[in-house]
Formats: sequence, C-alpha cells, structure tokens
Amino acid sequence: MAKAVRYHKQGGPEVLQLDDVQVGDPGQGQVRVRHTAIGVNFVDTYQRSGLYPMQLPAVAGNEGAGVVDAVGAGVTDLKAGDRVCYTGLPGSYCEVRLAPADRMVKLPQGITEEQAASMLLKGLTVHYLIFSTYPVKKGETVLWHAAAGGVGLIACQWLKALGVTTIATAGSAEKLALAKSHGADHLVNYTTEKFVDRVKEITGGKGVPVVYDSVGKTTWEGSLDCLRPRGLMVTFGNASGPVAPVNLGILASKGSLFVTRPTLATYIAARADLVERSNALFEVVKSGKVKIETTAKYKLADAAQAHRDLEGRKTTGSVVLIP
Repeated sequence: MAKAVRYHKQGGPEVLQLDDVQVGDPGQGQVRVRHTAIGVNFVDTYQRSGLYPMQLPAVAGNEGAGVVDAVGAGVTDLKAGDRVCYTGLPGSYCEVRLAPADRMVKLPQGITEEQAASMLLKGLTVHYLIFSTYPVKKGETVLWHAAAGGVGLIACQWLKALGVTTIATAGSAEKLALAKSHGADHLVNYTTEKFVDRVKEITGGKGVPVVYDSVGKTTWEGSLDCLRPRGLMVTFGNASGPVAPVNLGILASKGSLFVTRPTLATYIAARADLVERSNALFEVVKSGKVKIETTAKYKLADAAQAHRDLEGRKTTGSVVLIP
C-alpha cells in the first residue's frame, strides 16, 4: 500500500484526505514512479473545487518527479533507477504511481528532482506562452499579471534573457520586490494602483502588444484596455475566478483585438513537443539565466494546507509536497 491524497467529493481544501491505495505492477507502456517531490499548482485547486470536474474519487495533483522503480512491457527508453519528471497527468499527490512511459521526461544532470517538480508545469507554460502563443521579440514590452507566482517568476527571468521589457503586476510591495529581483522592469500593485493607467504611462499611451493574464475575472476588462490595436489577450488562468461570458463586439470597439485561452496540454500533446520544450527549459535553467527556487515545502499529508495557502495568495514562486 502507498499513501495518496484523494478527494471523494469536490469542494474546498478540507475535502483532501490521506488514503492508503494499492499500486500494482506497471502494464504495457507504463512505468512505476516513486516520487521524491510533487508540484503544487493552481490547476490542482480548480480540479479539487469542481471548476474543472473530475471523476471521483480522484488523487489530486498533476505534476511530479522521482525515480522509476519498475517498467512494463514495451518500454525500451526507460529503466529502473532513471530520474524522471512529468506534468499534465492527474494523480500525482502520492508516494508511488503508475504512469504512461511516453509522458515521462528524463532529468539531465544538473537538474534536481525538487527543481523539476517546482518548474516543469510552470516552465513549460512560460515556454509555450512566449515562444508559441505570442512569440515575443527583443525590444518589445509585455504585461504579465501575477508576476510573483511560480509561472510569473520564471517568465520575468526568461523574458529578461530574451531582451523583452516586462511590466509586472502583483498584489503587494513584497511580491513586487520579488518580481523585480527576478527581472521585472516595471512594477504595478494592482490592489492600490490602476494598472491600465500605469501601462499607458509606461508605454507612452501606445499600450502593449500582448497581455499574459492568469488572474482571470478581476483583471479581464482592464487587460483589454492595456492592449494596442490588434493586440493579443492571453488568458491562461482563473486565480480570481473565471471570466464571465463576453460580447465579442468589445474586441472590435477596443481596436480589433485578439483573444486566446490556451492550455499547456494542447502545446505538449505530441511527445516531440513535450521533449523539445522540456529540453529548452532544462537548458535555460542550467545556463543560470532562469533560476528555480522552491519557496514553500509541505509534507504530503499537509496538502490541504498547501491548497489553503495557494488560494489565499500566501505563497510566491514554487510550492512542492515532499512524500
């Protein structure tokens, strides 16, 4: 038997409970992974709460890193003892699990398992957002909401390395200082300042070509007003709640704007994309241009508290569970 954090109904953090579960041998195309670190992300809270409905009972979580301890038939590129990480596979809040081998990414030397669990979902999200959803160009200025979160801190560093100017928003002076220390160029406290006015001031009234917004409901309208004509609104999260239904005519009146609601799953659906993006992330981290810091660690049994802190905006950077 192994320990796993499950929820038998959807709701608040209190529905998470530590259960004993049976983990068998890996089947065709599977591996068994013994976790050493597990990533905690906002998507986990969406699934637990019911915003993203799940089949119940469900093991929480979507990201982990550890060591392969058994491989199933047909698996040729992994063996027992290999260090691996993965993201986008529900059921990671556990000591041991079975998982499809083709969604595993081998960890190179120089990247720890804790780093991997802290960065894979967040780092791959940054990669697809800035290289694919809107390929940023050196010299451009972009707006990034929630810049002190796990995704935001990676983004600030990576954008700086690419020569892109970042206008970073956050909800406190402490969080803004953290964003600044990670490469943000302009800082806006969206709880005390009108971020639209600040963006217009910083850009000389032109606005930005792209807004990256994981906050959702509370920043939606203002973000549209920060865009220059034909700008792109990238809404990739719902930290403040989902965006309400939209009259598409607003996009015309604000300057022929574009809107996209991307997900990481689409951008790493093909194994070749998963590997290519992961390798790019590993390389930028090994180069030192992007530093990964685990800012909060919780025991597996304390997953509910990790969710309370994440949803209460008490965390910055990356949060992990240690089995």
